[in-house]
Amino acid sequence: MLYHILVKVIFLRVKTLRKTFLFLDTIVNKVDNKGRVSLPSDYRAIVKELSTEIVCYRSLTAPCIEGCCEEMLEKLASDMENSLDFFSQEQDNLTNLIFGDAKRFTFDSTGRILLTDKLLQYAGITDTAVFVGKGRKFQIWNPENWEKEEARIRAEVLKNRPSLKLPEKNNG
Repeated sequence: MLYHILVKVIFLRVKTLRKTFLFLDTIVNKVDNKGRVSLPSDYRAIVKELSTEIVCYRSLTAPCIEGCCEEMLEKLASDMENSLDFFSQEQDNLTNLIFGDAKRFTFDSTGRILLTDKLLQYAGITDTAVFVGKGRKFQIWNPENWEKEEARIRAEVLKNRPSLKLPEKNNG
């Protein structure tokens, strides 16, 4: 009897696991005066299912905070080790700015993370934060800055009309 119950529990658990782990959507959350902000519930679910932690650091390309699961940062470290000369200035610069700045965040019982003053100031975040899903990573923006950036991106995409080439299916 116990065996059948265990099999059912395992089956139900496997059945409810996500097929993909992508950070999606654009979500606005309040930031309290201590710098705590609720991680979107879908993001928390990914972190829980992967049994990992969120890692955040200052973006190298925009006035926002970059976030991802710890495994994504490990992949980035591997990719950098495999593609850059270990003693190059480029490798030093990137690893200093990313890994030297990155911090692990766990969320509390209400789903909040406590962002550091350094991150909040860099992104210009005060009382409201915008979480922008980017697939395997996400960004946290000041709402006004995100609104301007989203308008810039949309104008650029409409002007350039990029295309995505899909691999051809083999009919054989």
